Formats: sequence, C-alpha cells, structure tokens
Amino acid sequence: MPSPTELGLAWVAGSLTTLNPCVFPLLPVVLGGALQANRWAPVAMGAGMVAMFAMLGLLVGVAGEALGIDTDVIRLVGAWLLIGFGLVMLIPTLNAGFTRLISPLASGAYSATTRVDSGSLVGAFATGSLLGMVWSPCSGPMLASALTMVATEGGAARGTLILGMFGLGAASILVAAAYASRTGFGKVRGWVLTHMENVKKGFGLFVLLLGVAILTGGDKWLEAKLVNVLPEGWINLTTRF
Repeated sequence: MPSPTELGLAWVAGSLTTLNPCVFPLLPVVLGGALQANRWAPVAMGAGMVAMFAMLGLLVGVAGEALGIDTDVIRLVGAWLLIGFGLVMLIPTLNAGFTRLISPLASGAYSATTRVDSGSLVGAFATGSLLGMVWSPCSGPMLASALTMVATEGGAARGTLILGMFGLGAASILVAAAYASRTGFGKVRGWVLTHMENVKKGFGLFVLLLGVAILTGGDKWLEAKLVNVLPEGWINLTTRF
C-alpha cells in the first residue's frame, strides 16, 4: 500500500497540476459557463477528475500485476524515470520537448470537451474527466511522476489510491477557484504567475531526489522513520486495504 509520504506527494503533484501558470489563469474560462448553468457543476467536474485519475491508476496497477515483472526491476526503472522527470521539470529545454511530445493528446481531449454540455452535472463530470488530458502539456511531468510511483511497486489498490489522491489535489484547486471571490482569485492568480515557476522547480528537485532515494534505499529508511512518528490511526488507514 502507498505510504503517507507517497499519498502526500501525489496530492501536492495534483495541486501543482491545476496551479500551473499555464492552467490556473484559464480556470475562469473553463468554469464560468458551467457555474452559471449549475452551481454544483464545478463539484461534478472535480469528481470526474478524481474518477479519471483513479481509473488510470487502477489500470496501471493492474497492468503491473498482470505482467509479473520483478518488483526490484520495477523500482529501479521507476527511480530512473523519477530522476528523468525531475530533470524535465528543472530544465526548460527538456520541458519544452516533453510538451511537444504530448500536445496531440491534449488537442484531442480539448476537442472532446467542446462537444460536452458542461452545464449539466453529467456533462460537467465528463468535462472534468477530460481536463487532466487537456492540461497534460503543462503538467505532464507531474502526472508522469505520480504514474511512476505506481509503477515502482504495482498493485490495483495502490495505483487507485495514489492517482486518486493526485486527482483530488487537482480537483481541490479547481473547486476552490470556482467558488472563490473575484478579488480572492485575482490575488491567488497573481501569486501563481509570480512564484509558480520556482515552486515547480522545487517540486522537480524533490522528484529527482526521490528517485535518488529509491536507488539508494533512502525511501525505505524514511518510511520506517515516519511509521514511528505518525499517528497509529493514519498508519492503519494507509495499510488497511
């Protein structure tokens, strides 16, 4: 099962997906019409986003179990992928190349959202499930990092929890932005545009160091330390399934 560190990291990665400077300023455009048509539409969008990412995690987790690849090999490959994605977030040239690579996916998803009535709750749910792909050129490395955490050990429940938490992080910012006042949103937007690149680089460095920790066994050491300091109820919750 995922550790508290992995769940927290997945939530932060999802939040940064929506706070990304090329996503967050566009939220009023995404949410405006839907919110006017139905006051609960942003919540339905958030639910669709969580469901889509959780389903993706389930599929990746099941695929890992079905392939039966040695877990040590998966951890080694996953560690190098995390290091790679960390470098992508830290080096602008690599980030631009990654964006060009996955832009076709985002274009297809955007075309699909234009055919959905986001004013109805069902339509808003469908739109939310597609938004992650629409935003993938800007936030792809963060999603890829979460997927790598799933792939390092596999497992359907583990994948569902980690990617579901990623989706919850993204959805929480989406829903908060929908119901925030114009003044409040404007202040947060200004902060995002000013500081987000530094936050993104900090997360990239963290992902890179996480990959190094997996290579050296430092992640297991940290997990053992956290077990000793975290409340027993939280530990039981993350290891129940």
